[in-house]
Amino acid sequence: MTKEEFRELTSREIVILDGATGSNLMKAGMPRGICTEQWICENPEPLIKLQQAYQQAGSQIVYAPTFSANKISLANHGLENQVESLNKQLVQISRSAVGTDCMVAGDLTTTGRQDAEYEMLLDAYREQISAQLEAGVDLLVAETMLGVTEPMAVLDAARELCNLPVMCTLTVESDGSLFFGGNIYDSVELLEEMGADAVGINCSTGPDQLLSVVENIRKRIEIPLIVKPNAGNPVIDHTGNPVYSMGAEEFSCHIKRLIDAGANLVGGCCGTTPDYIEQLVRLKSSF
Repeated sequence: MTKEEFRELTSREIVILDGATGSNLMKAGMPRGICTEQWICENPEPLIKLQQAYQQAGSQIVYAPTFSANKISLANHGLENQVESLNKQLVQISRSAVGTDCMVAGDLTTTGRQDAEYEMLLDAYREQISAQLEAGVDLLVAETMLGVTEPMAVLDAARELCNLPVMCTLTVESDGSLFFGGNIYDSVELLEEMGADAVGINCSTGPDQLLSVVENIRKRIEIPLIVKPNAGNPVIDHTGNPVYSMGAEEFSCHIKRLIDAGANLVGGCCGTTPDYIEQLVRLKSSF
């Protein structure tokens, strides 16, 4: 997909993204505390079934499960030398799930290293993006970013390597502050200036807490705005698992308010399932 095609698509219609990956894979038996990317490569079927369900529900873009497959994060599991192999396999798994009827985004996220030097980040994301490009992703997404520095590095790395659209979403507190300092409003302006094709929020909290944040982001940017929130705030059950209280219909009602406030691309993060995406597709038909 070219940047021009992305602009045309997002100007024409509300674009439906996918929902959660990790919370659904844990329901399907993925253990805690392991390398998610390696587990998916060894156990692809749960991911394939999930992404097929998202496609059938109406997702136009699914995120390849390449989330933390950068060498900084993979070093926590002794897998820093498997960046190319893991990213290629993971993109191919997603492509096998959805074919060419649905776009596949190469997914990049925070390293969790607030102290990481910019050149280290740039090198890590450059390596990851290069592998994803070879595997044939349609676009790139930097998501669940805790501060502005890492998506800046993603944009710089992507600019060196390709002309694909790059979406950037950060995780925010309900007041718009970022976990690594700063705020979402200044950050999205900076990312737009650096060439991001869409910016916004993912994970964070439930959509019911984001109206003011979305309204104020919309005032600061001209490019498309992404909202991909959790299914509300979770509570921890007696087994230690998070339980998300907001159902698909309520989630969709709150997303409608965010679309009215200026969101152009919508989906779900932690706690959401294909049922939530199906509700968003029904919502889209009303616009």
